[in-house]
Amino acid sequence: MLRQLNISNYALIDSVETEFGPGFSVITGETGAGKSIMLGALSLLLGGRADSGAVRSKERKTVIEAIFSDPPVSLAGTVAEAGCEWNAGELIVRREISPNGRSRSFVNDSPVTLQTLARITPSLIDIHSQHHNLLLLDHSHQLGIIDAMAGNARLLADYKESFARYVRLRQQLEHLRRDQARNRENREFMLFQLEQLDKLKPRKGELAELEREFELFSDAGEIKERLAEAAGMTGGFERSAAAMLGEARASLGRVDLSLFEGDETPGIRQRLESVYIEVKDISETLAGFASRIEDDPARLSKISERMDRIYEALKRFKVADDDALADFHARLRKDVAGIDGDNSDISRIEEELHRLAPELKEKALALSESRIKAADEFSELLTGKAMPLGLPNLKFSAMVSKGKLTADGMDSVSFLCRFNKNQELMPLEKAASGGEMARLMLCLKEIMSARLRQPTVIFDEIDTGVSGEIADRMGRMMRSMGAGAQVIAITHLPQVASKGLRHYRVFKTDDETATRTEIRMLDEAGRETELAKMLSGDRIDTAAMENARSLLASAAATNPNQDLR
Repeated sequence: MLRQLNISNYALIDSVETEFGPGFSVITGETGAGKSIMLGALSLLLGGRADSGAVRSKERKTVIEAIFSDPPVSLAGTVAEAGCEWNAGELIVRREISPNGRSRSFVNDSPVTLQTLARITPSLIDIHSQHHNLLLLDHSHQLGIIDAMAGNARLLADYKESFARYVRLRQQLEHLRRDQARNRENREFMLFQLEQLDKLKPRKGELAELEREFELFSDAGEIKERLAEAAGMTGGFERSAAAMLGEARASLGRVDLSLFEGDETPGIRQRLESVYIEVKDISETLAGFASRIEDDPARLSKISERMDRIYEALKRFKVADDDALADFHARLRKDVAGIDGDNSDISRIEEELHRLAPELKEKALALSESRIKAADEFSELLTGKAMPLGLPNLKFSAMVSKGKLTADGMDSVSFLCRFNKNQELMPLEKAASGGEMARLMLCLKEIMSARLRQPTVIFDEIDTGVSGEIADRMGRMMRSMGAGAQVIAITHLPQVASKGLRHYRVFKTDDETATRTEIRMLDEAGRETELAKMLSGDRIDTAAMENARSLLASAAATNPNQDLR
């Protein structure tokens, strides 16, 4: 659950640290006091877009931090993959926005990407604002609700993987068939190109070899002369380096080196011997190089001709080098073979599609069966929960219809309902008013909260469009939801506000330079005064106070074991 929310330097908020508890809590305040600002701050923790305009003071950064107690164990893997330390007792998420609009995100004080933050926080908190009622009219969202009811996450992921593979194979097949048709049109030209390349027989790395060989043969005389001279100077001439080292070796052999002290003396004879052997080897190697060089004009001419043919082919076939030319030759041979009957790639993909199609259909049918069963269960649950909220004639049906295969399966879902007797079922978007939609959405959230085990649910004026007894019942429903999850409701209705186990008031304060939004948890007396104000306006009389106490007493009576303060 959300244990603490800290907001600093955000919009009208200078610094706010608010602690929340389990069960049902309410937040009230006058219009414009800043309740929506708090939701805006929380939405940033859900991955919302950061706006530098929300930074209150341009001298410091904005910080929004939420501390969650006992986070779902299912998040452990995701948190660990992000390189963050997992703490089963507490999870801290933070978003920082600099005055220039740059945003940074953290989980347990370790930096994470915004995408990672957006993957983690929806499992911690669900914010329902007024515009979310419109989601209930979206058919793809309706399908998502039924899948959540059915627990289809794994089944749907498996189907999506198979469907994506099927689509990729279909695209590959269409591409190959287009290429084959195009190749048939260009068959004569491709055969002409293939004939030229078959004669040339290009191979990878050949051009570099030819260029080295051309350089060697074109300067053969000079290279041979220089190698022979170097071989003579190191070992072949009378006064070569090897001859002089041999004389030095002989002279040193007549000296008793043990007469000399010092670390350099031992091994001097061996070192001189090594130098002598190395110089002789160098001389022999250079002489061997020189003997291998021949001045062969015919060979040089053949090399030059071969290089010219390869250079010409590179230009003609518009490729970068001889490696690309060899690849083009191989691909051209394969394409021509495909025209003449070798369609192995096409046949392989067709066989794979033939095998995958019934498997995909089977997975889609399994999804469909699961959805039909869940839709019936959902329709019954939603009807049963919504009827007491002033909808006695409600008839609701989640209709599952089969169609062609898509990325979500073969089904489409439409929520149908009627609110009056002798009225036919109609699509929700045509039948429901704003108040009716709000009541249905509250019931939906109660059902889904229990099914998905959402730790924290926040309602932003979900009770808009209702009043009196219906508002009282909606408040009781949210309080009941609080038995299994943390529920926080922003409301303008005293009937709902009285049901909270905790009551927070959002208000503005002014000083000489600025207006600030603050939030405070009310004590029992403060709750009575706030409820009385909500009942009667700024003028609080004895009747309003008595009414406020009555609302609180009535709420306490619903569960005497819960502390309403």
